Amino acid sequence: MNHNHSQTAAPNSTVRYFYLTTVFFLTLTGFGQMPIFKRYYIADIPGLGWLAEFFVTHYIHYLGAIVFLALASYLLVDYVVMKPRSRKLTATGWIRCILLAGILFSGVFLVIRNFSGSNLSAAFIILLDLGHLGGAMAFLLLSAYCLIFRKKWTTAV
Repeated sequence: MNHNHSQTAAPNSTVRYFYLTTVFFLTLTGFGQMPIFKRYYIADIPGLGWLAEFFVTHYIHYLGAIVFLALASYLLVDYVVMKPRSRKLTATGWIRCILLAGILFSGVFLVIRNFSGSNLSAAFIILLDLGHLGGAMAFLLLSAYCLIFRKKWTTAV
């Protein structure tokens, strides 16, 4: 079967659009969980007042996480099941996958922490918070590096 390189090397533009939009809103609302938007008067800019509302950013972050998990599941199935021999992860693709796995892992436990009856220790919660934030920052920095130097997630085999 003859495949176009763009079909095998990267997801289609709709998936890319949803991915970039989701990562943007996850980043924005993730930082919104900290009071930085109010502290630095960003929330005072007309139209951005919602960034200072904890529960608004909290629920948007959760919705973004649901969309992100759906996208990750789709891409994982597409990569592993549908086209396992047509492409492979690059070194930066592997690092990004590992960082995302850490972010997802810590995020799931942070959601569990919010359930009534959750019994996670304070030290573990601090570790989760720092791991989640540190993983997100590392992922964003690596993504910026990959964007600047045109490093792809996968390469055609």
